[in-house]
Amino acid sequence: MYKEQIARLFERSPFYRRKLSAAGFDSPGAVGGLERIAELPFTVKDELRASQAEAPPLGSHAAIRPEEAARIYSTSGTSGAPCYIPLTRSDLEEWRGIARRSYARSGLAAGELVLTTYNAGPFVAGAALDAFDSLGVTHIPLGTGNTERLLTALRLLRPQVLVATPSYAMHISEKAEVRGLKRILVAGEPGGGEPAFRKVLEERYGARVYEVMGIGDIAASLWGECPEQAGMHFSGGASIHVELIDPDSGKPVEMKDSAHGEMVYTHLRREAAPLLRFRSGDHVRAWVSQCGCGRTSMRVRCIGRTDDMLIVRGVNVFPSAIREIVGRFQPRVTGAVLVKPRRRGVRQDPPLPVVVEGEVSDRQLAGAIQEQIRNTLLLSTDIRLVPPRSLPRSEYKSKLVDFSEAEGG
Repeated sequence: MYKEQIARLFERSPFYRRKLSAAGFDSPGAVGGLERIAELPFTVKDELRASQAEAPPLGSHAAIRPEEAARIYSTSGTSGAPCYIPLTRSDLEEWRGIARRSYARSGLAAGELVLTTYNAGPFVAGAALDAFDSLGVTHIPLGTGNTERLLTALRLLRPQVLVATPSYAMHISEKAEVRGLKRILVAGEPGGGEPAFRKVLEERYGARVYEVMGIGDIAASLWGECPEQAGMHFSGGASIHVELIDPDSGKPVEMKDSAHGEMVYTHLRREAAPLLRFRSGDHVRAWVSQCGCGRTSMRVRCIGRTDDMLIVRGVNVFPSAIREIVGRFQPRVTGAVLVKPRRRGVRQDPPLPVVVEGEVSDRQLAGAIQEQIRNTLLLSTDIRLVPPRSLPRSEYKSKLVDFSEAEGG
């Protein structure tokens, strides 16, 4: 499949034909087999944006014309113009199969009522909704935008399963007591795998939390967690090749238990817009040994995102790691945090300002949090306590870094 895909890129993708030729690979034969993939150049998101600006609407990396697509999704465009993601009918069926496997891993069964809070509009999360139909569940698509309506549906329809982002699931639990659910399936952002965060969600709902993760340019709901809760299983099968690299050097990291690195993906069967060695920006911890559930598929737990990462005096810091440590202090804190850098850019001077919702009258709390972060992350922070529910809440993804008061560039 890999060699056929490389041949397709040379034939139909001007972007990859140029990119591979510039790297010294002037023909599919020169690229070789999958065992040599680490010799090939990476693809990054900015290149895809430039490709679509150069050859709108789908870009010179696409291998089809717009009229050949069955569906065209788009990104939110928060960092610029939206990026379009085309899928042929075969691609769409692949996505449905991947998402179906990921959600089924949690034990989701036919006959269960499943309430989802994903918007099915232009974003790839909508593709995951198709998976629920094929699982035989009773699907209740609520979307975002009206929490009161969602709470009414939870009360009257009494579903067994809630599907939401981790931050929205937490927001719902703060608005009302919700009981009767069997499981919470969280996706869309890091957080669902953080032990302290998960513990609070499970206690508030009286239900188990399972994490799902995807990446729009590759496949929606690509990873899914089983009842062992020991990392998310890879659901891409033979459709997608996965690598782990050192995010700084770009060199391969050996796939073994507890390995750390950035995920890199290559499509092996995608027709519309195949990507080669796409850097995801997701930093993970990986396991390759057999899971307690009996499966042998690779598992990961997401540590954080490159676009959230800050560097404080040589220390790489993921805001999600700060949140995980703060969460250990519950119930003295709510678990909500906001990193407020003093200057714009990745590099920051210590101490790093962090706003934490908690018991503002607890004189020992801020110091205890600072010490725990310093001992765990080797990071100096300036913790400022604010009253519970004073930080913004989101019906989709929460923001962990706020540069609104930062200076310079």
